[in-house]
Amino acid sequence: MRNLLNNAIKFCNEGCEILITAAYQSNGMLKVCIKDTGIGISKAILEKLFKDENISSRGTKNEKGTGLGLMICKDFMSRNGGDIEVSSEMGVGTTFCVTVPTHD
Repeated sequence: MRNLLNNAIKFCNEGCEILITAAYQSNGMLKVCIKDTGIGISKAILEKLFKDENISSRGTKNEKGTGLGLMICKDFMSRNGGDIEVSSEMGVGTTFCVTVPTHD
């Protein structure tokens, strides 16, 4: 969650909004979403996310990243019976949602 929130901050400009929501799902899962009104992610990059490719881009204030954070998030979700998904539109913003089990 920290990595997803840090990314939302990293790719936002002045005045950007970040909304965090959480909801229990009928299948016993908890879905937590972090939605921002930042710069968005291009379709070309979206297709590469979570595909074992190291993707790193600078933030809106030239912040540097390693490109490993989302890979680690995906691996952590998989190992714990959860999932991660993303939707984005350039110039509009990005939403990352993680779904995690709430039971053993």
